Amino acid sequence: MSKASVRASAYCLCHVPELALWYGNTPHAERAAHPESEFLGQLASAVQEYDKAVRYAPNLAYIGALSPDDLLDRPQPWHEHLESGPARNGKYGEIIPEDEFLGFMDICDVFDLIWLEAGFAARVREKLAAHSLITETMLHRLEAGHEALDISGAVERGEALPLYCGGKVIGCCRRGHETDHNLSAYELLVNIACKASGVLSLLHLIKNAGLRPEDIDFVVECSEEAAGDVCQRGGGNFAKAIAEIAGCSNASGCDVRAFCAGPVNALINAASMVVAGARKNVAVIGGGAIPKLYMNSRDHVKKGLPALENCLGGFGVLLTPEDGVHPVMRLDCLGKHNVGAGASPQAVTSALVLEPLQKAGLTFSDVERYAAELHNPEITLPAGAGNVPEANYKMIAALAVMKGLLEKSAMPAFIKEHGMPGFAPTQGHIPSGVPFIGHAVDAITAGSLKRAMIIGKGSLFLARLTNLADGASFLLEGPSAVSGAADLSKEDIKAAILDVLAELAGEMSKKESAS
Repeated sequence: MSKASVRASAYCLCHVPELALWYGNTPHAERAAHPESEFLGQLASAVQEYDKAVRYAPNLAYIGALSPDDLLDRPQPWHEHLESGPARNGKYGEIIPEDEFLGFMDICDVFDLIWLEAGFAARVREKLAAHSLITETMLHRLEAGHEALDISGAVERGEALPLYCGGKVIGCCRRGHETDHNLSAYELLVNIACKASGVLSLLHLIKNAGLRPEDIDFVVECSEEAAGDVCQRGGGNFAKAIAEIAGCSNASGCDVRAFCAGPVNALINAASMVVAGARKNVAVIGGGAIPKLYMNSRDHVKKGLPALENCLGGFGVLLTPEDGVHPVMRLDCLGKHNVGAGASPQAVTSALVLEPLQKAGLTFSDVERYAAELHNPEITLPAGAGNVPEANYKMIAALAVMKGLLEKSAMPAFIKEHGMPGFAPTQGHIPSGVPFIGHAVDAITAGSLKRAMIIGKGSLFLARLTNLADGASFLLEGPSAVSGAADLSKEDIKAAILDVLAELAGEMSKKESAS
């Protein structure tokens, strides 16, 4: 067996414009250097409010309220042509508002780092109590709250960072150590937000799979954050921390880090465990990144556009043994970017697309949909980064032409047929192919799609360790005809044969007695 079933997926967005305004890296760095900056004033008035975020078509495609193809029918720019009706909930997850998310962060905090003002805590408790996935055990973790003076005192003493909602300070995130910068208030705020968005995604994943939390055996977390202290920066473990809050008492877990290629590498790791028989129900989870909120906002503000990088993304994918029912992830034709492959776009595309196709005995047109770097172009185009998904599809088509497998004149049709518009938030690891898995699984199950390729690519130079590129890919296909015999041991098969023989002997004995 070289395949694992994709049983379920989940996608959530946490609409947090004030966390973005204060702690997204671009405005946060600007505020430290130029606190009276004109840009900061303009950014504060360029917010996309929640009532618009839940009608913004790319957001709805992310949570499964729309399909990526639906975006092609919508007039652009999407931010000016909002959907007529809001959709907090989609097939895969939800768009949670900032006040509820701040309360959820407190639920996910186990070291009393998040302090919420008592009145705010009481109001958000009522809202979270109505949430279908928040259990009484989780709600019990939400603190009663603190006095406003205690919160302001911690901030003024430099022990905490203020948290805002509705333009007011409603709490703070405290530091975890006086001198360790890895446990500063900022780093812990980033990590708790990543954890909370991961927990929300895992809760939706469990619900979508029709399982209980205790059915999860293992969690692999694949965001871009690092948890640890000064002696072991990046030691982890987001995975077990997320599993704990979600009630996955039988699960263990670990973190996988590979920049934007992390989610695909994590899925390969998880599927390998499942196929090897080491784990049964493995959840791959990715939380969001506060520093990447409003990352391109300077260009958006300069061009009079709304600041759209206001949502933390989160996702989950559940892998189980191949069952003949659910679509499968193939492990016999994985794409990988070797150290010696080269970093040119052609070399990366060859390693991640052409080589796995050759292993599988397929050609470019045999893959009906390619999913790579699904960044929302309304965010990247104004920032000068171009239409990232379209650039990937052009490179795939160009490589097919170079290999004599596609006529040059057929490139536009190939790009339109095998590509899709970008719809994911620019959270680095979040757009890297994985947002299409839910849509692909649904289409494969419905019979409207036969095969898709999920592609993750990473920029390793960011760590200042190597200039190498990185990437990984895999194919999603319809389920194989699985009889169940592949999962049986020799002893099981022998016992089954003996049972059949005994049944036949019994029938022959009855016939002899009757005669």
